[in-house]
Amino acid sequence: MEKTDSKIFLIDDDDEICQSISLLLKSTGYEVETFHSTEKFLETENYNGIGCILLDVFLEGKTGLELQEEIETKFESLPIIFITGQGTIPLSVDAIKKGALNFLQKPIDDRELFKAIEEALNRSIALVTKQNEIEKFKSLVNSLTAREYEIFRHVISGILNKQIASELGISEHTVKNHRLNITEKLGVKSVAEMIYIADKLSIKGT
Repeated sequence: MEKTDSKIFLIDDDDEICQSISLLLKSTGYEVETFHSTEKFLETENYNGIGCILLDVFLEGKTGLELQEEIETKFESLPIIFITGQGTIPLSVDAIKKGALNFLQKPIDDRELFKAIEEALNRSIALVTKQNEIEKFKSLVNSLTAREYEIFRHVISGILNKQIASELGISEHTVKNHRLNITEKLGVKSVAEMIYIADKLSIKGT
């Protein structure tokens, strides 16, 4: 992955820190956006690409920790790396328990920063890949007719064609035709693949 294919969001109310970290990252090829408050960052449009967030713990207004959950809800593909000059072990443990990927102490060692960012971007790639897969599956399942979706739910439950036919009051031949349409629309060849899609979308069988 090229560094320009990702984006790093730096949130810190210290101008000097913002400038120094931003220049360091940009000098190595990263694309960086800086914000002086978490509230301003949350006002931006959603970003679903690969990236990460460098977030100062102690900001004016609400702290990074207070808005951690809100950030993670809106920006699902962006792991958080907390940075602070006043960090404590309990604070870092709490942040990581809540989902933060890392916790760096100011002044930040360049090697530690780059290592943390690399780890965060790798996590982000996995999250984006997973989300893209889910969106693809949603689109495929949404292409099914109401009857096909109904039969799909029966199939992933392991119910035989003749049982589905009896339950829905249609012929077994009709069920087979619907199943053929379902496999073509979903791009699958087996019930196991249908179950995999259903599992990813939390679709329950009948």
